[in-house]
Amino acid sequence: MRAEIVSVGTELLLGHITDTNASYLAEQLSALGIDCYWISQLGDNLERLTDHLRRAWNRSDLTVITGGIGPTEDDLTREAISAVLDEPMVVQADLETELRGFFARRGVEMPERNVKQATLIRSAQVLSNPVGTAPGWWVERDGRVIVAMPGVPSEMYRMWGNEVLPHLAQQQGGSIILTRILKVLGLGESTVEEMIHPLLGSTNPTIATYAKQDGIHVRVTAKAQDQSSATKMLDEFEPSVRTILGEFIYGVDGEALADVVAGLLAASGLSIAIAEDYTGGLISEELSQAAGDHFRGGTVLPLASTPGAMGPLDEQAADLLAQKRARELAVGAIKQWDAELGLAVTAVDMQLSEGRRGKRLAIALGRDGTWDEHQRVETTTPATVRRRAVLYALNLVREALQPQS
Repeated sequence: MRAEIVSVGTELLLGHITDTNASYLAEQLSALGIDCYWISQLGDNLERLTDHLRRAWNRSDLTVITGGIGPTEDDLTREAISAVLDEPMVVQADLETELRGFFARRGVEMPERNVKQATLIRSAQVLSNPVGTAPGWWVERDGRVIVAMPGVPSEMYRMWGNEVLPHLAQQQGGSIILTRILKVLGLGESTVEEMIHPLLGSTNPTIATYAKQDGIHVRVTAKAQDQSSATKMLDEFEPSVRTILGEFIYGVDGEALADVVAGLLAASGLSIAIAEDYTGGLISEELSQAAGDHFRGGTVLPLASTPGAMGPLDEQAADLLAQKRARELAVGAIKQWDAELGLAVTAVDMQLSEGRRGKRLAIALGRDGTWDEHQRVETTTPATVRRRAVLYALNLVREALQPQS
């Protein structure tokens, strides 16, 4: 099946909002085994939108549209679909009654302009919207499908999961498609892909890699006639991935790294305290929500106290100072919070070659005079360095507490 995604709204073209809907839908289509050939953004202009949707109708089996189905004059997705298929929009009495009831339950009278949200064309079915006023459309004719959904992400996600996915499953012969995500830290995407290369030729399940903010995601997708069969396929395939990637895999699906670390702390019976003078309390925030009593406390130092804050150091000096500083902070955290483990993060400004500057990031995990440590040079934005530091620090704890196989 050849698909494309169309995001509608002038605010997208002006850069006022980021089109997260398209990336979400592209990933969803890929997980379903549907090839997405085009992703487009259109403004609120009926002529241009109609022209674009006409091309989409002629070249794609499935066109997924978000946005432009509200009640205002510049919500034109319905009108454009109607023009492309030459099918007039007709108000549906039952939909109008439902819409008026939605407003009545909130103690307000429905504006008459909202009536257009109760319209359908002959080839359209209603996609229910339980959290908003804009019903979606499932339009099917001549072996092609157009899906129109709200642009509001929370409404779109619900409609996609509850309404569109069942339709698509029926389109594909009622088969079930299940996906399992194995989350990886400590390896780059190209390295992961190279390691699992022998598995990439599998057609069912399929396997693919994606770089995400919480590491590399290895996605395994299985297609079967029922859920139990698809689950069995995933269960049988997963060990082959784990054999290759081993302890670089830290979690599955929605499992967060902080939750994994919290589980290991609970299993070990150990407590942990944290000192941060660059990450601004981000690590403490993660663990305080997940680790309960095993997280004794955290100390956050101002950025001005970071070594080298007054000027960059040369590489050797930065290395030595960062390691020394991280260890001192970890020891201090253990003493201050009476914990068994002390985790510390610091960053030192350093001078790189050709006038460039960077950060020497140092993470130390101490216990009874023994150390697990991680250092690296970062040259990206401070926000990105801090986000990565949280992952590196939590992963250092995970690796230290992980039972040896």
